[in-house]
Amino acid sequence: MWLVKKFFIRCLTKFVGFVMGRMNLSEPELLSGPGSLQKLPELIYSKGVRSVLLVSDKGITGIGLTDPLATALEKIGVGCTVFDDVQPNPTITNIESGVEVYRRSQCDGIIAFGGGSAIDCAKIINARIANPKKSVSQMEGGMKISGPLSPMFAVPTTAGTGSECSLGAMVSNPETHEKFGVASPLLVPPYAVLDAQLMIGLPPHITSSTGMDALTHAVESYIGTWATDYTNSHAEQAVAIILRDLEATYLDGTDIERRQNLARASHYAGLAFTRAMVGYVHAISHNLGGLYSVPHGLANAVILPYVLDFCREDCETKLAKLAVVGGIGSDSESNESLSEKFIEKVREMNRNMDIPTGIPELQASDIPNLAKRALAEAHPQYPVPRLMNQSQCEEVLRKLLVD
Repeated sequence: MWLVKKFFIRCLTKFVGFVMGRMNLSEPELLSGPGSLQKLPELIYSKGVRSVLLVSDKGITGIGLTDPLATALEKIGVGCTVFDDVQPNPTITNIESGVEVYRRSQCDGIIAFGGGSAIDCAKIINARIANPKKSVSQMEGGMKISGPLSPMFAVPTTAGTGSECSLGAMVSNPETHEKFGVASPLLVPPYAVLDAQLMIGLPPHITSSTGMDALTHAVESYIGTWATDYTNSHAEQAVAIILRDLEATYLDGTDIERRQNLARASHYAGLAFTRAMVGYVHAISHNLGGLYSVPHGLANAVILPYVLDFCREDCETKLAKLAVVGGIGSDSESNESLSEKFIEKVREMNRNMDIPTGIPELQASDIPNLAKRALAEAHPQYPVPRLMNQSQCEEVLRKLLVD
């Protein structure tokens, strides 16, 4: 039975990959470099926007990180309404609140200012504005959004999610304790800012988890069956930077050059996974986030080595190449040795940055349902190198239990 199911999953995955490969995905126009946020007001004004909704969270607005931007916008005649109720895993209600504020303030553009949650929330607010007859739930899945959307300007404040260049967004449904994705080329923000100055004050644990999130994006896109020369090139650049600079930045968050490098790496990884997709790490992580509200980047960091263990033999050559790219081995070594070195490097980075080996919130009784949900998400839309069945997924999840 499993052999038959594997055959159909692979066939469907190839079909989805065929469709994805023919999509015309744009890249955002970038303002990049320390201090580049200062150029954003003029860019917004030049695009004809005169009233923006600035979507963020209270952690960011509370420390005044958005204040200079709001002031600069007002000075050049662009009204700025702040919506800072974004939750760590934005919910349907959360999004609808933002839609109401946008309409009430008569906005004609959106700034997404924050981590992945803020950018995802802003994307779906924008989609709802353009598709007033569709609920957020009705947008679940792919290609269910019509355009045009309002101009959107993404300002990531962490180097991890790559949301500023991705075609998707994740939404939490608190009633079912599930997360679901919304995907469309229209969701790719047309403009983005990569400014390391916004990331100088990040706590070490956020630096580490978001950096490992970016590494997961790069690795899963690289080892998947939809990888192309374009995605591989960007993934390799991301891996090289992260393996070189992440731990050093974790120890010294004031290094502006390394911060900018990591912002660039996150963007490269975003460009890669938007086109080549992700895998089981994300499928499991999304469902842990939906059920327990585990931070996405942290969950990815914890899960990544276990999933790589599971599929190592099926993507040995690719993992070996990443080991060489990341400077942790030479191409004179065997692929087996190099692939094992790469996975050990991931574990070593987690240890060095105090990332745990398990998920404390995970309950053994929830594992069968979590596995079922993760596999439903992954099949057939994630082009994984090795297919996982229910019992294998449960086995991986059990390794995440904390005594």
